[in-house]
Amino acid sequence: MLLVVDVGNTQTHLGVYRDKELVLSWRLSTRADHTADELLATLHTLLAENDNPVVIDQVAIASVVPAQVGEWIAVAYRLANAEPLLLTHETAPGFSCRSVPPEEIGPDRIADALAAIELYGAPVIVVDFGTATNIEIIDREGAFVGGIIAPGLITSANALFAAAARLPRIDIETPPSVIGQTTKSAVQSGLTYGEIDRIDGLVRRIFAELGYTAPVVATGGLSNRVLSLSTTITDVNDNLTLEGLRLAFERSSS
Repeated sequence: MLLVVDVGNTQTHLGVYRDKELVLSWRLSTRADHTADELLATLHTLLAENDNPVVIDQVAIASVVPAQVGEWIAVAYRLANAEPLLLTHETAPGFSCRSVPPEEIGPDRIADALAAIELYGAPVIVVDFGTATNIEIIDREGAFVGGIIAPGLITSANALFAAAARLPRIDIETPPSVIGQTTKSAVQSGLTYGEIDRIDGLVRRIFAELGYTAPVVATGGLSNRVLSLSTTITDVNDNLTLEGLRLAFERSSS
C-alpha cells in the first residue's frame, strides 16, 4: 500500500491508498522538532488501530516544513524499505507551469494542481485553506499560471488576538448574522465572512484577468465550512492534496 504524507505548517495530513482507493486518513499536528522515531511510533499506533493488517511498501511526501523532510524520508526507508517520492516540480510528471519560476512552487500547490486537473479538468482554480490560504490558477491548457497566498483564517485570528489586548480568544465559528450583537459574534463575523468575501472577491478578479470562468475547488482543514457561504466555490475536496500525491507517485512509477 502507498502512504502519502502532506506536511503543512500547522497540520500533517496522512493517507493510505490501496491502488486508487483512499482507505485510511489522519490529520496530526505538525511539529518541526518531531524526530523520525517519534513519527514512526505514531504511525505504528495509527496503523495498529485498523482491523485489517496494513503493509506500507511505498511512500510519497510533500512537505513545506524543511526540518521535517529528512525525518519523513527516514520514516519511509524504515517503514517501507524503499526510496520515497519527494514531490517537487522535477518529480511531478504531467505538471507544467507558465510564467512562474517552477522552483518557487510549493509541493502542496503542485499536488493540488495535479489532482484538480485530473478530477475537474482545466481550467480550474483551487482554494487551499491552511496556515496560509493559497489560491492556485490552472489555465485552459492545463498549465499552472500563478496564484495568491494570503494569511489563513486561523493565522489571521491569532494575529488579531495577539495584537488586541481586550479581545478574548474565541472559537472560529460562523455567526447567525453578519452584524454582530456581541464582541464574540462581531469577531466571528469579521473572521469568517471576511475570509469568504476576500476569497470570492479575489476569484472574481482572477476570472476577469483570465477572461473566462472555471470550477473553484476548496480543500484543506477548514474547507467544509465555506461551501454554503461562498458564491464562487463550486466543489469541496478535503483530500485533494493526498490525491495529487497519489497521482504523482502513480505517474512516476509507470
